[in-house]
Amino acid sequence: MNILLVFLIITLVIVFSSLRVLREYERGVVFQLGRFWKVKGPGLILVIPVIQQMVRVGLRTIVFDVPTQDVISRDNVSVKVNAVIYFRVLDPQKAIIDVEDYFGATSQLAQTTLRSVLGQHELDEMLAERDKLNRDIQTILDAQTDAWGIKVATVEIKHIDLDESMIRAIAQQAEAERTRRAKIIHAEGEMQAAEKLVEAAAMLSKQPQAIQLRYMQTLTEIAGDKSSTIVFPLPMDLIGPLLGAKK
Repeated sequence: MNILLVFLIITLVIVFSSLRVLREYERGVVFQLGRFWKVKGPGLILVIPVIQQMVRVGLRTIVFDVPTQDVISRDNVSVKVNAVIYFRVLDPQKAIIDVEDYFGATSQLAQTTLRSVLGQHELDEMLAERDKLNRDIQTILDAQTDAWGIKVATVEIKHIDLDESMIRAIAQQAEAERTRRAKIIHAEGEMQAAEKLVEAAAMLSKQPQAIQLRYMQTLTEIAGDKSSTIVFPLPMDLIGPLLGAKK
């Protein structure tokens, strides 16, 4: 009787120690006598002690902050860049069997890819085309980690840090660009005004009466200012008709 009880207790201990509970976002890569057997989960699974071993793998998206990297741009500007990547395990079997540490491998690959891609672009492109650079890095990482069962969903460049001298140089360049645009706009305005004056002169030259009316209007505007005395010559073409009528 005692032997049966001991046997029953040992059996229960073995059974309970063989049970594993995997959450919805977990999978278990099961090896049987050292060989890959199958991927189990989620839920309650049974792992035979000694014969089988299980490795848990999470399927949730992992957010990894890429450490700050020293990057030299194509135009020989030294900058410090850091980024964040979002990736997850799609194939637990590959993530465990084909790479020793999929998290560490993805981390190192992200750092080297960040330096490599940004080093092919000039500083202005880094600052102005960040979305394009994000897509380029994500595409490269996703292609290379596919063999490990990893899906890189998003890459975002967080900061591009410049030294003080480069910040001052960029500020001066921006100021020069604003000055150039202001001068161009002013020159275009002068050109448009000159074109309108030419059109007005051509129109007035076709109608002498319009010139006389414009002359009289100018005299009226000047006469309103009583602070000074202004002597204007009277054009003959204006008084000629009056003299002719007197004769």
